[in-house]
Amino acid sequence: MQQPKAILMDASMIDRALTRIAHEILEKNKGVDDLYLIGIQRRGVPLANRIASRIEEIEARRPGTGVLDITFYRDDLSMLAEHPVINDTSLPFSVQDKKLILVDDVLYTGRTCRAAIDALFDLGRPRLIQLAILIDRGHRELPIRADYIGKNVPTSRSEVIHVKLREVDGEDGVELSELEQKG
Repeated sequence: MQQPKAILMDASMIDRALTRIAHEILEKNKGVDDLYLIGIQRRGVPLANRIASRIEEIEARRPGTGVLDITFYRDDLSMLAEHPVINDTSLPFSVQDKKLILVDDVLYTGRTCRAAIDALFDLGRPRLIQLAILIDRGHRELPIRADYIGKNVPTSRSEVIHVKLREVDGEDGVELSELEQKG
């Protein structure tokens, strides 16, 4: 992997952003009743768990959490590898009439979120779906916006955001790099 152009967030900045998001979620939803955080595989899962832990520290009640794999809902499935990696979906609760918060690391075109919403509606009809994102980098192709944002980072299409989380990568950080040129 090439050298990053910039370090956008370190571990303490990520922690502060997740704490702020937890407070905003509680304020907007007036507590944790019928509230569930659903992490989009891969890095959305540890982020959802961290936010749920922060909410528990604040409210002394932990919202339910779940894991969502959207592989088969992607509109670019045919362009992925011949045998795409399928991760687990684990929603140990009904989504019917619940307040769901989708959690992911980076919001870019909006296509991942659209796929996640499609997957959730196949499981029932939630009361509402909100979106919590660590990094919003712009360049939307669909009319999707985040309700909770850790950091807005305007980028060019030739740049890429790398989110590293200790649960997946062994360390926390967010880096900005140039897209590697083929050829």
